[in-house]
Amino acid sequence: MRLFNFKDSNGHDGVGALIKGSSDTFINLSATDPLIPNNLHEMIQSKEHLDRAAAALNNSSAIKEKIQSITFRSPIEKPGKIVCMGLNYADHAKEGGNARPEYPSFFMRVPSSLTAHLSPIVRPKVSDKLDYEAELAFVVGKTARHLTRENALDCVAGYSIFNDGSIRDYQRKTTQWTIGKNFDQTGAFGPWLVTPDELPPGCDGLNIQSRLNGQVMQNANTKDFLWDVAETIVLITECMTLEPGDVVITGTPAGVGYARTPPVYMKPGDICEIEIESIGILRNTIADE
Repeated sequence: MRLFNFKDSNGHDGVGALIKGSSDTFINLSATDPLIPNNLHEMIQSKEHLDRAAAALNNSSAIKEKIQSITFRSPIEKPGKIVCMGLNYADHAKEGGNARPEYPSFFMRVPSSLTAHLSPIVRPKVSDKLDYEAELAFVVGKTARHLTRENALDCVAGYSIFNDGSIRDYQRKTTQWTIGKNFDQTGAFGPWLVTPDELPPGCDGLNIQSRLNGQVMQNANTKDFLWDVAETIVLITECMTLEPGDVVITGTPAGVGYARTPPVYMKPGDICEIEIESIGILRNTIADE
């Protein structure tokens, strides 16, 4: 299933499921079945809710709507944790002047840094060095601690797309990356959550690409992860408990703007697209604060 949060033209929140084979028609799950919650954060925690969603998709009398009539919200709007990885592709580590790391560079994002599919990524007043980063995201559906490679993927509720918009001069003001990664509305997330049954285990072998105003900037494949999704979960749950609704962002490949000659940064009016094979396209315009 391809599940997403939305707001309708009357300002009501809901959860939709894209009809298989369609690019613009979805089932309004919340309107079709009143027992289905109107947000994914709650929905993914219950097998009953997910089963009801699957049943609604096969219900001939389900309420169908067009994507053009709604406003996308982030798949998870207020995650308890947003755990991000840096330097998870060898080519990106190299372009940043780093040797192949022995351990991932983990950092955290905060919920106020998120923005949804088709909503603007905001360039802040204090900087013009807003960079793009194409990344695979996954959302946790079950409480997880001390997992192994064998059971790690069992905790994943679904996969999505992330643009880890980075304010590069602020990122480099300190040895920690947090400040440059948490400006308001710089982390685009969406458009939907794809359940694991529709994808290869751990999203292995999927093409990932960023495009700025139609020009390909990054072009890679998730098979090139230094730490794949299962191993990433193992490493994180050595340290902390992952909880339903937590989001993990898995790092970006080479081709980011700051490493180009001359550097390329996103500016107001630009359109940035992140595409991951079998998941979809996350599209955002760039706007000034």
